[in-house]
This record gives sequence, structure tokens and C-alpha cells, in this order.
Amino acid sequence: MTHSAGSEQAADYSVIKECRGCGSTKLSEILAFGLMPLADGLLDSPEHAAKEVQYPLTVVFCEDCTLVQILENVRPDILYCQDYPYFSSVSPVWLQHCRDNALELIETRQLNSDSLVLEVACNDGYLLKNFAEAGIPTLGIDPAEGPVAEARKAGIEVHQTFFTEEFAQELADSGVSCDVMLGNNVLAHVPDQRAFARGVATLLKKDGVAVIEFPYVRDLIDKCAFDTIYHEHHCYFSVTSVRHLFATAGLHVNDVRRLSTHGGSLRIFVEHEDRPTEAMKALLAEEQELGVDCLDFYHTFADRVRATEKELNRLVTELREQGKTVAAYGAAAKGTTLLNASRVGSNLLDFVVDQNHHKHGRLMPGVHLPIYPTAHLAESRPDYTVMLAWNLKDEIMSQQTAYTQAGGKFIIPVPQPQVVE
Repeated sequence: MTHSAGSEQAADYSVIKECRGCGSTKLSEILAFGLMPLADGLLDSPEHAAKEVQYPLTVVFCEDCTLVQILENVRPDILYCQDYPYFSSVSPVWLQHCRDNALELIETRQLNSDSLVLEVACNDGYLLKNFAEAGIPTLGIDPAEGPVAEARKAGIEVHQTFFTEEFAQELADSGVSCDVMLGNNVLAHVPDQRAFARGVATLLKKDGVAVIEFPYVRDLIDKCAFDTIYHEHHCYFSVTSVRHLFATAGLHVNDVRRLSTHGGSLRIFVEHEDRPTEAMKALLAEEQELGVDCLDFYHTFADRVRATEKELNRLVTELREQGKTVAAYGAAAKGTTLLNASRVGSNLLDFVVDQNHHKHGRLMPGVHLPIYPTAHLAESRPDYTVMLAWNLKDEIMSQQTAYTQAGGKFIIPVPQPQVVE
């Protein structure tokens, strides 16, 4: 039995009344999922599953600063406990992406032994290692015990704590200021956006740059990537909204790049000086032309999400009725949203496989499917496998040739479910 977040859990979460980015009360609902489990809340046993708590999940749009966000705040110590299972070093493609970024920054910013690179949410040190290897001083900040331990094993200095405005001031008071501040896929996880921006302004040198990556809300809508919506992701940014946000701290988003990572992301370059590039101006103009900064852009999103959920459920149900076996690949947070929203659980799937050994032997949140190593896929040979980590499709397909050559087929769930061989 799964419990809702009732009165006994009232202290575990709260509901915002004002926009996280600008403080406006003009918040219009886009999509309501109802009760959902915590996306990374993997379960150790059926006994733990019986006590699992779920929380409301509601997406809204700010009519003043255009920020897309969720209403609910689950306590950070619940979201990012010592059992936090995400380790960035699992994906070789992601590691190469980050190394390329690091090498470019070392060259373009002329970083050396007198520089400091600070990373917020450094995880297991996967990105800072590239700077450390080049003899550049680094400093990491991350609250999760497991990943921090791995980073420290690699020789990376890490403060195990949340990045707050107060902690940023503590570091500044102790003499810390950075030439480059990094934040990969952390901005969306921050409940108090304006405080985060002020923290960046506090630690960034006058000629420094903050390089921040996050999923692009335009790609989320275009690809119907609703599975990237969960309690850990408080916000979903456009260039327009993120520009508004950093302006509240006197900072300027001067450059931007569109990336293919995580189903479509942005990399922004934030500085104290206002000097926008042509690329920045062009993408802002593009958003205005498309209406990304207007509520109407998001109106049909909920209908498309519901259609995708129903189609995935229908497809898997029909396959099971035909006597086919079906599993899933990737016990990622997005998989939790996808399976629970689509009501595709242990009644339709047999198991999930994942590369991350920290997840093996545990159960997926909400649907309570057992998680096995990826080798289990080739061993048990299900007829079909739902690719939950669809953003890594090419990498997974290349790794699982033995499975597909044996007749196994993958189901790519978004933007609409399709079978690939």
C-alpha cells in the first residue's frame, strides 16, 4: 500500500504561493499529475515499499517572468539523502561531454594554477577531475554522502552541504572567489532560485563566468518529455526566464548554447558585465516568435502528455495479452515519472535493468519493479524492453546488440511510443 502525503507528513513538503524566479503570485496551472513517488526514492525491500509516501506534483507557469515550475517543495534532506543513487560517472557519453566542456574552458579562460574552479552539485567529481588533472585548483559542493565519498577518493576537495546563499557568503568571507563556477543539471533542483543566483554573484570574480547547464523547457514541450518532471526538478527554464532570474542578482546571461544532452538542454554563460552575444540575442528573439514566453505555448501540453501515457499503457498491455514478455531499461528518475504516470508497473513489466550497481537489488519507486544489472537483459531475453533512459538511446542500442540480435526489441516511449529493433 502506498501512502499519500497526509497530515502526518505535512512537515515533509510545502506548496509555494509565489514564483520561485520573481515572487509573482500569477501562477497558472499547466499539468497536474496528482500523487507521485519521489523519482529517486529507490526502495530496499517490499516492507519499505509498503510504507512509501507519495506527494502531489503540479506544473505551473509564471505569467510575469515566464518561469515554468512545480508548486511542491519536498524537504531537501528527503530528496537528497545519503542514499541518493545518482552517480554521474555511469555514462561514458556524459563523461566525454563534460570533459570536452572542461578542456574548452581551460583553453578559452586561460585557467592555470592560480585559478579556482568551483562546482555546485559536483556529484562524484566526474567534471572537476578534468581540471585537477591539469593542475587547476578545484572545490566542490554537494550534499549527497555517497557521491561525495567517491569524489574525495579521487582527491577532489568537497564541502558536503547544500549550496545556499548563506554558505556562499561563508565561503566568500573565508577568501573564496572563483574564476569559473560550474553547475550541471543543478539549477532546476534549487527550490529558492533567487537565493541561488545571489550565491553565484557572491562567489564569482568580477571577470569570472558561471557555466550552467539545464534541460530546455522548449525541448521538453516539443518532445513531450514529461518524464523529466519530478519533485527534484523545481523549475524548467527558457532563455527568457533564466535571464530574468539572474538579473534579480545583478548578473547577466551573455551567451547560450543548445545541447542534445538530457533530451535537449541549454548551456548558459553568466557574468557580472552585460555583453550579450549574437547567439544569445537570436535565441531570445526565437523564443518570442514561438511564444515560449506565453502561457498559450503550454496549453496543449497536458493533452499530449495524457495521450502518450495512454498509448504506452495500451501498447504494453496488448503485448502482454499476446503472451509477450516486457521489461524496462534504465532505473533513472525520469523512468519513475514515466511508469507511474502511465500506470505501467509490475502488472505489465517483469523487471528493470540499469548500469548503476548502487541501484541493483532495489525496487523502482511507485511501481516496485526489481532492478538488475544490464547483463540480465541478454540472459532473460524479454521480447520487448521499454527504454526509460531514451535520452541515451544510441549508447544503449550500441551496448545491447546481443539482445537485439537475439530478437529483442526496444520501445522508445516519447514523444509517442514506438518499437525499434
